[in-house]
Amino acid sequence: MLKVYTEYLKTFFKDEEGASAVEYGLIVGLIAVALIVVLLAVGGGLTDVFNAVVTAVGAATASATP
Repeated sequence: MLKVYTEYLKTFFKDEEGASAVEYGLIVGLIAVALIVVLLAVGGGLTDVFNAVVTAVGAATASATP
């Protein structure tokens, strides 16, 4: 009976199927954190760019209408 449990534990600890799923989960988590950091850092600059575009388009349409 002890031999059965010993063999089971040996195969259990040698099994690496779940390890790849954990690794992929860690990679996805790191990518998500990196995206959040980049978006927070660039967010203010993007807001300025979009506001400049809106102002330019508004000025162009105001001067184009008779």
